[in-house]
Amino acid sequence: MKIECYDEKGAEVYDMVVRQILQDLQLSRAIKDLRVYADPREPVFIIVISYEKTAPAVYLEDFTEYEYDKESNEAFLRIKDENYLPELLAKLWELEGRNKIHQTSRSEVIIDDPQVDLKKLVVHNPEEDLRKKIYDALFRIIPEGFRVVEHYSEGNIIALTASDEVIKDEWIDKTMNIVEELKNN
Repeated sequence: MKIECYDEKGAEVYDMVVRQILQDLQLSRAIKDLRVYADPREPVFIIVISYEKTAPAVYLEDFTEYEYDKESNEAFLRIKDENYLPELLAKLWELEGRNKIHQTSRSEVIIDDPQVDLKKLVVHNPEEDLRKKIYDALFRIIPEGFRVVEHYSEGNIIALTASDEVIKDEWIDKTMNIVEELKNN
């Protein structure tokens, strides 16, 4: 982690703030590298995060057996791992509607007239969850009042350039230079 600021005391405070927020959101171990550039005289605040790879997404077929009955126009799911059942139900309710989902037992779910492609259904995506937590952290870290934000995301890198004024091209250039540094590490 590197905090770049002309004011040493300001850099120390931001170091403490960043560490506390990452700890509060339980992100410390997931962050590979983090860079902050702050200059309140301009005013600009740049934060770039590189995060660790996550476990792969969990698909419906990873923890269920399912079959489609054409005659009754229903899909029958047999749950082999109950750990993902709450997420599965929430996803099915969102995609199909609660009235079409019937949980007949802890290990069986029936979908009336399924419209979703069950083979490609992602039930749990750790990377998406991690990215949401990182964005939450970034918006907590950005100084109060810095509401003009430029966003950049590629692979496992997320960058925000923030100000209370119109974002200048030179700040975007600075952000992209930091992104390139992290890519090469």
